[in-house]
Amino acid sequence: MDPTVEAELRARIRMVPDWPQAGVSFQDLTGLMADPVAFGQVIDAMSLVLGADRIDDVAGIEARGFPYGAALACARGAGFVTLRKPGKLPGEVHSVDYTLEYGSATLQVHTHSMGPGRRVVLVDDVLATGGTAAAGVDLIRRTGAEVAGVVLVMEIPDLGGRAVLEALGVSVHVLFTAE
Repeated sequence: MDPTVEAELRARIRMVPDWPQAGVSFQDLTGLMADPVAFGQVIDAMSLVLGADRIDDVAGIEARGFPYGAALACARGAGFVTLRKPGKLPGEVHSVDYTLEYGSATLQVHTHSMGPGRRVVLVDDVLATGGTAAAGVDLIRRTGAEVAGVVLVMEIPDLGGRAVLEALGVSVHVLFTAE
């Protein structure tokens, strides 16, 4: 990424100490979405790191993976699939429980989403411990689809999430790391 663009994007990120609980430094990327130029630059950069490979679907993780994922899907001419918290999807779902740096959670996807022969990119805003993204990879694979890569805006490298995803055999693309 161009250093000037990266600096402009970083200026729109806010760190919130002790949220959602004491000891967690939350990287708030909502400022990137609030600025249409910055948001467009993020989506362009995400598309660029994926190259020219065929992408059939983009799966966004609730909640901040939704705007980035939907915009990337539109830019790539792909479908958009939501990976949701329990109780949000009607009908049959695949479900995965996972741990976070500050607790545990569950992620779900419709059983009829994606499927064999589909190449899917997983999108979220921040890579921390890798638990949420690993659950997303698991859900995509449960539908029979291929994980074409994981794309994230920011990585907190000290928490080891990249190693978790690479151990699953997926390509990890991050626009920049937390300072």
